Amino acid sequence: MTGTIRVVVVDDQELVRAGFRMILSAQADMAVVGEAGDGAEALRLLRTVAADVVVMDIRMPVMDGVAATAEVAGIDGGPRVLVLTTFDTDEDAFAALRAGASGFLLKNALPAELLAAIRVVAAGDAVVAPNVTRRLLDRFADRFVLAAPSAVPGRGGAGLERLELLTDRERQVLLLVAEGLSNAEIGERLRVAETTVKTHVGRVLAKLGLRDRVQAVVLAYESGLVRPER
Repeated sequence: MTGTIRVVVVDDQELVRAGFRMILSAQADMAVVGEAGDGAEALRLLRTVAADVVVMDIRMPVMDGVAATAEVAGIDGGPRVLVLTTFDTDEDAFAALRAGASGFLLKNALPAELLAAIRVVAAGDAVVAPNVTRRLLDRFADRFVLAAPSAVPGRGGAGLERLELLTDRERQVLLLVAEGLSNAEIGERLRVAETTVKTHVGRVLAKLGLRDRVQAVVLAYESGLVRPER
C-alpha cells in the first residue's frame, strides 16, 4: 500500500482513544479518520468514512469487538481489523481472529509495536506475534500435540480435505506457523532459508484459500491438525 494509512480507532475508553490518536497522528504516513466507542458506532462510522485499518477493542458495550469484526470483515473491499486485547481477562481474542481480524496485539504493547502492526496489516499481511499466539492458544489447552490428519478421526472433515492439497513440507510449515513460530524461527527449525519459508507459507495460503497467517492458525486448530492433548 502507498500513501496515507487511514485508521479508525474503536475503544470504549475515551482516554485510550485519545492516546492512540496522539500516537498515530504524529506519523507522517497515518491519519485517524474516525473514532467510535463501540462496535455498532464503528459500523455506522464506516458507512461514512473510508478506512484502511480498524484498531478494534474487544470488550465494549452495545456491540463487542468480535461481532463488529465479523461485520467489518464482511464488507467487500473494506478495512482490515487489528484487534487489541488485555489477554489475561479477554478470552474472545481467538473468536475475533475467527471472525476475520488480521491480527491482534496486547494493550500494553509499545507504541512502536502498534505502529508496525498497523503498517503490516495495511500492507495486506497479518500480525501474529509468536509469543502472544502461544499464550492465547494455551488458554484452550494446557498442552498441544501435532497430529497427522489420519490421527484425528471425526474432526474438521472439511478442513482436513483442504489440507490434503498440501505437500508434506507445506503441512510441516503450517504446523510450525500454528505453533506461533516466525518465518525466521521456522527456517532455523527446518534448516532452510527464511526466504524459502516465506515461499512455502505463500503456497500454503494460496492452496488453502486463506487470506493470511491468522487464518492459517485458525484452520490448523479447527481442523484438528493441531489439537489439545487429552
